[in-house]
This record gives sequence, C-alpha cells and structure tokens, in this order.
Amino acid sequence: MAGEALIELRGVNKHYGKLHVLQDIDLTVDRGEVVVVIGPSGSGKSTLCRAINRLETIESGTIELDGRPLPEEGRALAQLRAEVGMVFQSFNLFAHRTVLDNIMLAPVKVRKKRKDEAARRARELLDRVGLVSQADKYPAQLSGGQQQRVAIARALAMDPKALLFDEPTSALDPEMINEVLEVMRQLAREGMTMVVVTHEMGFARSAANRVVFMADGRIVEDRTPEEFFTAPRSERAKDFLSKILKH
Repeated sequence: MAGEALIELRGVNKHYGKLHVLQDIDLTVDRGEVVVVIGPSGSGKSTLCRAINRLETIESGTIELDGRPLPEEGRALAQLRAEVGMVFQSFNLFAHRTVLDNIMLAPVKVRKKRKDEAARRARELLDRVGLVSQADKYPAQLSGGQQQRVAIARALAMDPKALLFDEPTSALDPEMINEVLEVMRQLAREGMTMVVVTHEMGFARSAANRVVFMADGRIVEDRTPEEFFTAPRSERAKDFLSKILKH
C-alpha cells in the first residue's frame, strides 16, 4: 500500500560531546520505498542509519518502526533488529563458520526455525545473490564483493520489514562494487524497503525513490533523484554535487 509509513523519525537529536551530529531530523520512509542518504563525510548519515535500529541511541525525538516506538533494550530490541536488517561497510561475517552457516545462524537462534528449513532458505537466498556454489566455503575464501553479498543474504534470512545499508560498498575494490549494487537494485525492484547510505551516485539515481541530502547533521534536501541531481536547491548540495560529479 502506497503512503504507508514504515520508518518514522520525528525531531531526532544526537550529540557526540559538543558535536551535534543529528539536528531535529524528520524523516518518513514508506513501505516499499528506497531512500538513499548522501552527503559529505561527517554529515550524520551513518549515525542516522544506525539510529534506526538503535545501534546509536538518540537524546530526543522519536523513532517508530511500523507504528511502534523503538524498544530500549532486551528481547524487544533483539526482535526489532530481526525486523530491520543491517548491512555494514565491513561484512561482519563469522570467520569460523561456512557461508551457509552464517546465513542460517540467526533464523535458527532468533526465529527458532528448524535447521533443515533454515538451510533450504539459506540456499535460496544464496541463489538470489548469485553465490549458491559458495555455500560450503568460509568467508576468507571469498572476495570482498562476495562476502558483502553473503551479508545481504544473511540480513534477508530474517525476513526483515526493512533493510539498512551503511556504506555497503565503500570497503570494496572498484570492480566489486557493481555486483553488490546489482543485488541491491534487484531488492529495490522487488519492493524491499531500504535506507541506503552511500557514495554511489549512479545507484542513487537509478534505484532510489528519494534522495535525502545531509550536511552538518541536518537534512538539507529530500527530493526525487531526478529533481535533486538536475536542480539541487541548496548551495550545500550544489557544491557537493559539483565536487563528486566531476570525477
């Protein structure tokens, strides 16, 4: 259903010491929407992304997921993290477990799925990210791009309502970036709700419903990719785009 808010931030503030990293952030992400968050380094993008599943706490304001406020801690918080998958810059896979085991672990432990069922689903997801032939390997035997695709499959294994991506390609060699973005584009086409912090402007242009441009802890612009890239309104955005689009 269009226009149904899945993630809602209202008046969110956060400081690190004197640094005001999130300043009165209002942001709504509807079900099935892909919102790409861009901006210069230190603008608060990653903090915003991490606040949505409480990897960062906030000082004021509210964050709601599917109409419910984020839980403080404990079991309810673990449940929330099952509903909001996260893919990080570093892949965070368990080195001593096979690719298949990495994907099965949370569904078995958190969702209490049977092992055979979890294994079947893990293979389906590996197939989706193009890695079913690597199921029995260990993370160290894979390239960075492959590891990140496994991390995406692992997040999907929990059947999350939304996925958060915190600069998922910034640790990768250039030739591996596209294989990860292609998986993300496919998820976008399938209607997965996504919040993506990235420097990949091509992905922002092609896959996002909205581009949120942040600078100095504030949301400066929140518009369609077409509007943002062709006619940015703010000086900050014009300056940012002139620097990155030259390359």
